[in-house]
Amino acid sequence: MNNLVMDIWKEDRNARLAQVMVNIRDVRTMQSFLRDVMTEKEITEIAARLQAARMLTSGKTYVEITQETKLSSRTVARISEWLKGDTNGYAAALELVESHHAHLSPARD
Repeated sequence: MNNLVMDIWKEDRNARLAQVMVNIRDVRTMQSFLRDVMTEKEITEIAARLQAARMLTSGKTYVEITQETKLSSRTVARISEWLKGDTNGYAAALELVESHHAHLSPARD
């Protein structure tokens, strides 16, 4: 992983943030935590970025992604670059989500 990317995690409080997030095990607690530490706009922006990453990996075009997510084409381009980069954060997160959904029981009528 790129050393410049990893430098941010050398700061104790930043590393502690990541540790707190990984230790939250249920959706409600995570939602409450995220709402306390971020604005609604920030939550919506991050959710749109994750959606854009998912759409990029499924082969959607920039035009489709910008129309659906309301993100700028530059932001979509950055997400595309990060997907190809060496930190692998988006790809790992998307894989976890897909893996989790694959293990869920089908909905009952």
